[in-house]
Amino acid sequence: NLQDNFIPNLLKDYPYISYSLEGEQRQQNENLESLKNNYILSLIIVYMLLAIPFRSYIQPIIVMSAIPFGIIGAVIGHLLFGMNFSILSMIGIVALSGVVVNDSLVLVDFINRYVKNGYSIEEASIKAGKTRFRPILLTSITTFVGLMPLLLEKSLQAQFLIPMAVSLGFGVLFSTFIILILIPNGVVLISKLQKEHIA
Repeated sequence: NLQDNFIPNLLKDYPYISYSLEGEQRQQNENLESLKNNYILSLIIVYMLLAIPFRSYIQPIIVMSAIPFGIIGAVIGHLLFGMNFSILSMIGIVALSGVVVNDSLVLVDFINRYVKNGYSIEEASIKAGKTRFRPILLTSITTFVGLMPLLLEKSLQAQFLIPMAVSLGFGVLFSTFIILILIPNGVVLISKLQKEHIA
């Protein structure tokens, strides 16, 4: 209200005035800026760590393509709980990115294994999806269920942790179903595009 209404009206009458937000607001802005920079750095490191064993520049992008869907899940969770995004929500999203990458990584690794064993890329994707469906689904559901006590906690001490749990829980749950569809299709699509480019 202060930023949207009071200060703009004040600046109309006194345009030479400058203002800045201090205290907790300033500290939160600094923390968010630091978190954003560190998050970008961590994504670059994750990409490099994936590119080395995969020996590919494209497969790490396929693995990491699930991260935005995890973030969408976190946003949906906040909307369902009627919460605003906070610094702890963002920390939850950072943690969520690691979990999402892990699920995608396992799926792509299994596809690569089946391709090495002589399966076509389409057969390998279907077989890997079937093989990893239950473990990926169970991992995500158990993560969400494990966070449920915190999500439903009413005590004052737990309130500041709930946004982080919402980001992690709903992000994992939403991205799981996307991963099981997006990743195998992404691998097949990229493989076909590469073959067409070579041809």
